[in-house]
Amino acid sequence: MSSVSPSSAAPARAPDLTPQDWLEAGQSLLRRGGLRALKLRPLSEELRVSTGSFYHHFADFDAYQGQLARYFAEAQLTGLIEALERATADPIARIRLLGQTVRRRGSSRLAIAMRAWAESDPRAREAVERHDSLMLDFLARCLTEAGFERRDAEVRAYGLITLGLSKVHAPHLDMESLFDRLLEIMTQRSPAA
Repeated sequence: MSSVSPSSAAPARAPDLTPQDWLEAGQSLLRRGGLRALKLRPLSEELRVSTGSFYHHFADFDAYQGQLARYFAEAQLTGLIEALERATADPIARIRLLGQTVRRRGSSRLAIAMRAWAESDPRAREAVERHDSLMLDFLARCLTEAGFERRDAEVRAYGLITLGLSKVHAPHLDMESLFDRLLEIMTQRSPAA
């Protein structure tokens, strides 16, 4: 007879995890607890597997962290941008869809955690810089398509990104509609003088 009761055993997890599963789980930990939460045991618990399973995909935790940083800045973001571009021809609708996706995924919390990590790790710093370049370019391209000059589009894109990273306490504002309202303001043309 087993000494472990069925109720105390961890739920079984399919053994066919991919490196992306581990990277997504790492991002989940970063979102919730920052870099301090990113450790092998909590990562394995997140996926409901043994810590040994980790080594089927990564040489060590340092290699994993390098891949996690690159994932934030490359495959994940490029895939998102490509999906947004396929979703609609309307450039402002693409930006609105980006805002909805960021809110649904909790991406601003992840970006804040990545920026904190970037203070102490050059891999994370490089990833954040690459992420910001890709995101600024995407937003500026959308705004240029909407009729803004490139320089104005870049300034507006910067404003939209920093909005997503801010954590200003403003209980009187409806945070669900704030991005859409600011997008509306940022895409309005000033009246001719």
